[in-house]
Amino acid sequence: MRILITNDDGINAPGLAVLERIAADLAGPDGEVWVVAPAFEQSGVAHCISYTHPMMIAKLGERRFAAEGSPADCVLAGIHDVMGDARPDLVLSGVNRGNNSAENALYSGTLGGAMEAALQRIPAMALSQYLGPSNFAAPDPFEAAAVHGPALIRKLLAATPRIEDDTDYRVFYNINFPPVLAEAVRGARVVPQGFRRNTRFSVEPHLSPSGRRFLWIKGGEQHVPTLPGTDAAVNLDGYISVTPMRADLTAHDLLDQLKGIE
Repeated sequence: MRILITNDDGINAPGLAVLERIAADLAGPDGEVWVVAPAFEQSGVAHCISYTHPMMIAKLGERRFAAEGSPADCVLAGIHDVMGDARPDLVLSGVNRGNNSAENALYSGTLGGAMEAALQRIPAMALSQYLGPSNFAAPDPFEAAAVHGPALIRKLLAATPRIEDDTDYRVFYNINFPPVLAEAVRGARVVPQGFRRNTRFSVEPHLSPSGRRFLWIKGGEQHVPTLPGTDAAVNLDGYISVTPMRADLTAHDLLDQLKGIE
């Protein structure tokens, strides 16, 4: 298996090293793992692409490249330049430092990389590691992802319907490992995306030493559970969440209701 991996935390992020080990396990001794990751952190860029300016790409080692662009840029670079005519069999993005459950998924560069791979008609998964009191200060905060990731990905690859080949907006998976160490993981749950009520992103103003005013983007409380049976809720209950997603943004539930305005 030929696997392309990327992330949004940058080429030197510890979560990317975890993903390299996961990918090597999946690829096997006869497979290949290719890394094309952002040269600098790209958290929060979602599915951004560098459409109006070029990006520099540098080879750092065998099958290892850094690009001055977003995760989606890196996937495009990997598929259409770095890997040549042999497309990857799978694209993995992550392992993100922090969760991409609930509304975080909409901002996530980690998911942006997986989404671009799906648009390129390649199986793709985004992996994120929820952080909390049980694992934040652990020697390996990514232990749950490292231990449980390979087997879960194999199950998803085996279960993904073959009819996806004829689907315009192909599925990609948002996988979030709970904020616990590996032995405390209670299993995996296939659940929809949730929404953290009464908490959201905001801004916090600060003055620089020169008196200029700057705004920092400020995240909301991450340990607020979503509705029962949705992603952040099961994560906080010790389960891995698996959410199948598509890039189709249509509100299908409203199409019939809005027919009256035509």
